[in-house]
Amino acid sequence: MSVVVLYDSDDVAVATTPMTAGEPLALPEVPGVTLRDDVPAGHKVALRDLPAGSPVRKYGQVIGQALADIRAGEHVHVHNLGMPRDAAARVAGGDGGPAPQLPADLRRTFHGYRRPDGRVATRNYVGVLTSVNCSATVARKIARVTEDDAEGLDGVDGVVALTHGTGCGMADRGEGWDVLRRTLAGYARNPNIGGLVVVGLGCEVNAVAGLMADLGVAEHVPVSSYTIQELGGTSAAVARGVEQVRGMMRDLAGATRTEVGVEELVLGLQCGGSDGWSGLTANPALGVASDLLVAAGATSVLGETPEVYGAEHLLAARATSPATAEALMERIRWWEEYTGRQGTTMDANPSPGNKAGGITTILEKSLGAVAKAGRSPLVAVRHYAEPIPRPGLVFMDTPGYDPVSVTGMVAGGANLICFTTGRGSVFGSRPVPTVKLGTNAELASRMTGDIDLDCSPVVEQGVPLEEMGRRVYDLLLDVASGRRSASEELGLGGEEIVPWQLGAVL
Repeated sequence: MSVVVLYDSDDVAVATTPMTAGEPLALPEVPGVTLRDDVPAGHKVALRDLPAGSPVRKYGQVIGQALADIRAGEHVHVHNLGMPRDAAARVAGGDGGPAPQLPADLRRTFHGYRRPDGRVATRNYVGVLTSVNCSATVARKIARVTEDDAEGLDGVDGVVALTHGTGCGMADRGEGWDVLRRTLAGYARNPNIGGLVVVGLGCEVNAVAGLMADLGVAEHVPVSSYTIQELGGTSAAVARGVEQVRGMMRDLAGATRTEVGVEELVLGLQCGGSDGWSGLTANPALGVASDLLVAAGATSVLGETPEVYGAEHLLAARATSPATAEALMERIRWWEEYTGRQGTTMDANPSPGNKAGGITTILEKSLGAVAKAGRSPLVAVRHYAEPIPRPGLVFMDTPGYDPVSVTGMVAGGANLICFTTGRGSVFGSRPVPTVKLGTNAELASRMTGDIDLDCSPVVEQGVPLEEMGRRVYDLLLDVASGRRSASEELGLGGEEIVPWQLGAVL
């Protein structure tokens, strides 16, 4: 089959292979329709005539309105499809049904590091945290010098420099300050950090002494701190850090994994480099896996607020309380105002790569993106980098930019990330492993070293979503148990720590 129709009410079909003008659609629902244009794989073709100004539906929801008369068989994309003039036109329908029940043979455990405070880690890292960008190079040098030492130590997964681009030239109060301090403290407290060295310059606004007072690291985690200025410069600071990291690694060596319940997982749901296949294969497959985890007592975290815009009503309909639904809608209103102040709109989100892959509007992108969250009830909404409550499906307000979004989830306590991509992302994360799902076979073949699982058989081979979701679920438990993901094998994740920077740069 060269095209697929997702819902009976849809006005468009999705091409599963490149198609040429003159080909018949060969759909019993719309007999006699012939392609009027060439249509790339992942792009949309009209199933019926659509007058200018009329709503256009995909996923059973409005994804935009016709900018001109569209005839059956025409390619539907940015040249003839735009955002609705009336935002209310995008709201329709519910969540599509109840969450699936747990299969009797579902795996219910994985092997993780049980911390003395009861939390469970999927990795065991020593972190080198910076108070300010001025100490970032020192932190990275420390990590580079000591990283090889971890290779020979059982129970130690590595050293990670937890750096960022701010910490000075900023106000010591307000939204930007709160987000930075919350993010740094969240990384320090993440269960995957087994030891921590904090490095400052010595004259920054985000002073080491104040940062240390607010970190709130568990008592069992060894922590040390110093500034470059007090030690006499870069060389001395690197030497001190290397000594302290090596000592912490020796103390952590020999840590063993034990069997723990899947309820100990806090999974961050992320997509990047999305395409027209994302909402058909990898995203809904991840949604099945997320539902299974939540039903088993685990926690899943959906973010990227600009990329649920237009589908927020589907999430709000699943909220367990009116307060939770209102908290989500308040975040949507904040983003509308925020983007307006910056002179842009929410529909500026789809990237050139998204559009080349077949996604036209933010509404279409969002409807595919929320599929990652399955159908579980929405139990809570959190601001960026706030601690994630457990268990259940949680929404965290993050930007759509992948490293910034995942940084907030890790700071909130995620100990595993699953990332879907259609165009091809090379994202990784430390100290929390990232599992990457490919949406289409061409990508999975072309970038095989970056993709952990190809989800294209959902369309290309007719593999049921439930079965693919089980494959994703099992893969997540394997990686949580210590199997290295593709991004870990490539050594990715040390440069993708990017706190959301808000407020004035002074």
